[in-house]
Amino acid sequence: MSSVDFDLLVSYGWNATLAADYLPLLGDDLIPARVIRMDRSECDIAAPLPTADYQSRLTAAVVRARLPRSDSEVSGLCTGDWVAIDAGRTVRALLPRRTAIVRAAVSGQPDARAKSANQVLAANVDTVLVCTAGDGDVDLGRIERLLALAWESGAQPTVVLTKADLAHDIPIDAVRSAAPGVTVLAVSAASGAGMDALMPLLFGTVALIGPSGAGKSTLANALLGAKVFATNAVRAGDKRGRHTTVHRELRPLPGGGTLIDTPGLRSVGLWDAAEGLGRTFSDIESLSADCRFADCGHETEPGCAVLAAIDAGALPRRRLDSYRKLGRENDWLASRTDARLQAERKKVWKDINKSQRRMYKERGGKQH
Repeated sequence: MSSVDFDLLVSYGWNATLAADYLPLLGDDLIPARVIRMDRSECDIAAPLPTADYQSRLTAAVVRARLPRSDSEVSGLCTGDWVAIDAGRTVRALLPRRTAIVRAAVSGQPDARAKSANQVLAANVDTVLVCTAGDGDVDLGRIERLLALAWESGAQPTVVLTKADLAHDIPIDAVRSAAPGVTVLAVSAASGAGMDALMPLLFGTVALIGPSGAGKSTLANALLGAKVFATNAVRAGDKRGRHTTVHRELRPLPGGGTLIDTPGLRSVGLWDAAEGLGRTFSDIESLSADCRFADCGHETEPGCAVLAAIDAGALPRRRLDSYRKLGRENDWLASRTDARLQAERKKVWKDINKSQRRMYKERGGKQH
């Protein structure tokens, strides 16, 4: 690796900590690279190529890499992943993820036996911008759902209410009550309002998540200082987006760090997000500690601190309803996942027992 310039990767998030963690895993025949964009059996990567392979240090660092046809270790790659590639630009290993934004995804099987699975939306993210359009109906429940994913990932979330220049009355206080411990900002990528307050919050790799029409790509272009991602107007009737962004893509930020723009999310299922829910609803969790009963269900129990806060107007009833709804959903998916794993383990042991019986039968036949 003497001819490899690792400084090329600094613009894509490489630092001394990653060097200490990853370089011992590579050996002499592999080099690190970061996934910029996935495309079926290939992907765009940022790689520190040997000096003979490039003339422009930054632009030529982004190249197309191949995925091995039969290597489960590198399946499921996602934008933001760090990987190891060989001299032929084939991805040979997925390097350990520090963080990952994961949502539940269910297979298209029509019956009740459909297997639950997960989908990584972005990997190795440090900051998550939960985006929603401020010029329409602000869905607090969806913001809470996205915050649970963001907290669970291990990244630091910020709620960004976009299109502030088009909004007459942004319910910023209501959003702040739904996002305890999280900075909430109203910004306009068009006018620049609020952007000065947002910029200092961008740390490391920044991922934008939210529904179509939330203005993610417009905001991403403003942060990048150029029209990098395509944008489109929302439908006039219902202000719903048109899924302008179809790929997750990573770009270096002018002031340092990287940015990942993601397609609009129509459905956001929780995946093993108990910790994320706890942080999203930290106000309810804190109140629960003062309930008379440790197993208080916040229904009709005497001495319930949560119900007392609702009666006093300190906690919206909607907030408790959302807490229960998302908690039930997360528990349900966890039970399905456990059942699937148990079924898979049962099948493995069944196959082992069948193989052993066949082997014993064959041995017995030879003896006679």
